[in-house]
Amino acid sequence: MAATDYIAPPIFDPRKVPIIGTGANMPAVPSMAMSPQALRARFVNQPVWSPEVLRESSFSQRELAHASVLLPLVMRDELHVLLTQRTTHLATHGGQIAFPGGKADADDADATATALRETFEEVGIEASHIEVIGAMPTYLTGTQFVITPVVALLNPSFELRLNANEVAHAFEVPLAFLMNPANHHEHVFEWQGARRKWFSMPYPDDQAPNGKEHFIWGATAGMLRNFYRFLLA
Repeated sequence: MAATDYIAPPIFDPRKVPIIGTGANMPAVPSMAMSPQALRARFVNQPVWSPEVLRESSFSQRELAHASVLLPLVMRDELHVLLTQRTTHLATHGGQIAFPGGKADADDADATATALRETFEEVGIEASHIEVIGAMPTYLTGTQFVITPVVALLNPSFELRLNANEVAHAFEVPLAFLMNPANHHEHVFEWQGARRKWFSMPYPDDQAPNGKEHFIWGATAGMLRNFYRFLLA
């Protein structure tokens, strides 16, 4: 990448960016809509709906790159979302919370193949534990990645084998927490004369690396917000 291809955003602590609102007055997704059976049916017979977040303000002038992530729903007593925390040295989105996934390879058959390959490479979950049930609309990041979120159900018998070069930590969050907009915070900050807005979904957890919470924000929170809109439609 040429030096002019990427304009680094200002270094800031996203936890300290003011919250301008929450979804406390919005309905949560009903529990009956979050069962494996209901989710399979939702993707077979999709409602008319519109994603809320399709793109971020760009920080880059490089060419678009295609990528896929797995939105993995672990089938425990209630569904949980498996998330990772990226290692801090990665060139893009270092240290952030993310879905397993990454850039498409030329020999990947499709977006699903990319998501399954990257999930195995990052956290060691084999395809035999994964039931892909659908995909969400693409999401364009500020770093010029066109991400396809691939939604899947995970058999809880999987074993994690983290790639220490890419993944610092992995954890689960109840889907019900993430599908309750009272837990969605909206933030705004000004940069390069533009007003930039994004969501966060801080999940309290004393087992988090900081002993307080997992701060889910940016692209991951945006895709989860779209999943909320899809399930509520």
